[in-house]
Amino acid sequence: MIKASIVGGTGYMGFELLRLLVRHPQAQIVEVTSRSNAGTKVSSLHPALNGFLDMDFIPELTDPGSNDVVFVAAPHGASMDVVPSLLDAGCRVIDLSGDYRLGNAETYEKWYGKKHSDAGNLSKAVYGLTELNRAKIAEAQLVANPGCYPTGALLALIPVARAKAIGGDVVVDSKSGSSGAGASPGDFTHHPSCAPNVTPYNVGKHRHTPEIEMALKSIGGNFGETTFTPHLVPLVRGIQTSCYVKLVKGTNIDDLKKHYRAFANENHFVKFVDGIPRITSVLGSNYCHVSIAMASESMMAAFSVIDNLCKGGSGQAVQNMNVMFGLDEKAGLDIPGLGV
Repeated sequence: MIKASIVGGTGYMGFELLRLLVRHPQAQIVEVTSRSNAGTKVSSLHPALNGFLDMDFIPELTDPGSNDVVFVAAPHGASMDVVPSLLDAGCRVIDLSGDYRLGNAETYEKWYGKKHSDAGNLSKAVYGLTELNRAKIAEAQLVANPGCYPTGALLALIPVARAKAIGGDVVVDSKSGSSGAGASPGDFTHHPSCAPNVTPYNVGKHRHTPEIEMALKSIGGNFGETTFTPHLVPLVRGIQTSCYVKLVKGTNIDDLKKHYRAFANENHFVKFVDGIPRITSVLGSNYCHVSIAMASESMMAAFSVIDNLCKGGSGQAVQNMNVMFGLDEKAGLDIPGLGV
């Protein structure tokens, strides 16, 4: 059994990790930390785990080195204070924050607005989009789990990028439920504020923009500027992403569909579907549904849907754990979406 602990188990991502790991056939939850809830039952904060997990929150891990893997579900800016000591203890780490995704301290500081205190480990972190970096993830000690928006965008764009068919700018338009903002309530995500509205935010300055660009550039190809705009919509879970790309002249949509089908055949959790994918089809699951269509004579539209807390977060983290320890990638994750 893989011994796994979670640093920061009180938020939505922490709960989702617990929900998945508590039924994982080859993982054992050792400890769950929370300074603010230390000494209280995990199931008292997460009632859905009542009868599944009889454990108290503790303020910090008692012996980090006794773990095979530690999931860090701390906020952006807090993970880099925790990760170095975990790596020094010899355990493998999967970080769900943005602290190690960009691989460059200067870029991080520009987009996150704070100095990176662990720049030495940035180059060691492997970007954890499983479908992009599976082989590197298998050997990694530190995996930087992707952001939810980049996961949906990249799974929609990787096949056309690998086909070298992008011939211009890339536009990414994403719509997400309020759980993406975390468990702490705020004016922006308060239900009476978001329920009657569709609200774009952080236009031109969202920190997931360089993440999408970085991953696309790692594939190669001659494309232009990447524009990303997220929207808050009156949902709790789920992300729907619409990507628009200028195609290289002469590109055939039927040929591109072959690339998308091949990508889905190689990656269990990606499904290439007919028509427009539905968020309800993937809720509660680690699946991503993708489809494509011609939006004009020269522009292709690629659509994807994911559960932002599962494939866009904790589910992908568990998928990465499976890869890191040589398990079946589907272990503990192969369940369909809710459908409604």
